[in-house]
This record gives sequence, C-alpha cells and structure tokens, in this order.
Amino acid sequence: QVQLVESGGGLVQAGGSLRLSCAASRRTFGIYNMAWFRQGPGKEREFVAAIRFSDSITAYGRFTISRDNAKNTVYLQMNSLKSEDTAVYYCAAGRGTYYVGRTREEYDYWGQGTQVTVSS
Repeated sequence: QVQLVESGGGLVQAGGSLRLSCAASRRTFGIYNMAWFRQGPGKEREFVAAIRFSDSITAYGRFTISRDNAKNTVYLQMNSLKSEDTAVYYCAAGRGTYYVGRTREEYDYWGQGTQVTVSS
C-alpha cells in the first residue's frame, strides 16, 4: 500500500508557473512509476505526465515531471499556465516497468488531489 499526498496547488494568473509536489509514504517509492493526472470541471480525468521508476526527469511541453527518490517525492513543474489548465491534479503510483503508462487503469494508488486554478 502506498499513500500519496499532493501539495502546491493554488490560484495563479495565466502565464504564471506552479510546482506541485506529491509525497509518498513508502521507502520503496523508487520501484514505482509515477504520474500526474488532472480532472477539470465537467471533464474526464486525463493524463498529464509520467516518469519511469529509473528516471529523474521527463518533459512534456509546458510541464515537467521529476522525482527525488531520496525524498520519496515526485514533482510537476507547470509553466506558461492557461485557463484550460484549471483542474484538480492527482498524483498516482503504478508498477515500475520500462513502459510508462498513460491510462488511469495502469496506476494502482492515488492521492486526494490538489486544486489548481488559473485566472485569465
């Protein structure tokens, strides 16, 4: 069992930046692939970024996911934010494989979410 706690959400102006953090409870954090998903108002939960258990940083356009296994923490750096980025952002952990999944079904553990609101 892995418990995940997100933090760092809040209100930011369009064009600004925000960094989300997700702290994991297990010392074996380093064996999991980690991901961020988001769910906007009236929308399905969608994939944002993911990182393999063995990698330290991966870029996805305006967003960058990174991890610090020594701190059991994964981060999501979000730059040039837009109003359409407004959503609840969720951290997720899944089996540590070379293939990095992009679907909800590939992740077993989820945090409670943190709200990000981008004002235009």
